[in-house]
Amino acid sequence: MKRLIECVPNFSEGRDAAKVDAIVSAMSGVSGVYVLDREMDADHNRCVITLAGEPDSVAEAALLGVGKAMELIDLTKHTGAHPRVGATDVVPFIPIEGVTLEDCVALARRTGHEIWARYRIPVFFYEAAALRPDRVNLENVRRGQFEALREEMKHNHDRQPDVGEPKVHPTAGVTVVGARKFLIAYNVNLNTSDVGIANKIAKAIRFSSGGLRYVKSMGVELKARNLAQVSINLTDFEQTPMHRVYEMVKREAERYGASPVGSEIVGLIPKKQSKWPRTFFCNWKTSRPRRCLKTSLPLRSVVRRSRPTRTANSPTWRGHSWKLWPLRLRRQEAAAFPHSPAPWRLRLARWLPDSPAKRSLKRGMSIDFRRNSTLCGAPPTN
Repeated sequence: MKRLIECVPNFSEGRDAAKVDAIVSAMSGVSGVYVLDREMDADHNRCVITLAGEPDSVAEAALLGVGKAMELIDLTKHTGAHPRVGATDVVPFIPIEGVTLEDCVALARRTGHEIWARYRIPVFFYEAAALRPDRVNLENVRRGQFEALREEMKHNHDRQPDVGEPKVHPTAGVTVVGARKFLIAYNVNLNTSDVGIANKIAKAIRFSSGGLRYVKSMGVELKARNLAQVSINLTDFEQTPMHRVYEMVKREAERYGASPVGSEIVGLIPKKQSKWPRTFFCNWKTSRPRRCLKTSLPLRSVVRRSRPTRTANSPTWRGHSWKLWPLRLRRQEAAAFPHSPAPWRLRLARWLPDSPAKRSLKRGMSIDFRRNSTLCGAPPTN
């Protein structure tokens, strides 16, 4: 059986593409490792790289990435909206196939010791690899960020690392290594620049404050876009799916006179989650098929696209292309709308002029807005 894991290292650089290219190049040089995705965000000043492959090869690639980040990133000069404690901030290992979570825990701990041996960067373990209960949650390890941790490690025994000396690397800080299940990083942008509203919404939806189970969230200011963002981590998307989180964010935003203007996924998601309705609830800015982990793995024997490609004859409405979807998807999505027996997207056939899309709908197909931009606007009323 093929042994396959995913690793999603987060680096504290989101503004200099050349540095990110160098880090990716160092990791992609390892045989048997596939770089599936890379994300950069200038406001967060952070990049997220998704790797997959055999466990030992992925671990070696992550180690090379840590070394290259140590050379290129100076945390004493780093600023950004996202909390961070290291040039390589976190290195989580996720089991995919033929590997258990316990295997990833063992791999994470070996990798943590190797980071210290090679680069003299102190290491904390988190999630399933944590050695102490108070370090299971990443936010506890990152409390105060690099600047506070640098001072506290000198005199506070509770803030000392699991591996290495009790002092941060002068420029690379510390690295947090762990093992966990799939996590979906999902951000919702609001039509306001008031980060206070985003913080109130984040407090309302996160589990630690009495909100949704398996949800972690915080408010972030996106200065370059003049927006506030609710940054969300879903630790179990099967128990708390994305569309439920989006709907709660939307309702909480309405209390403060705000509304979502778009949402985004950072990294990849399991294909199972991508089958949930995105149009009404999630309003993704990015919805390409390769957002799905399964369709991004070149080592799978069967790779299936999650949607058909656009053709020259695809009908449009307000500049957005229409896609034709099987009847089974219509049933899945209709099931997610118990409050609406006839979702408005299905009533559009009566509004559209005669077109290939309308004729296909009559043959048992449905029409959907799977597009690469913000919400199309209010649904037609006719």
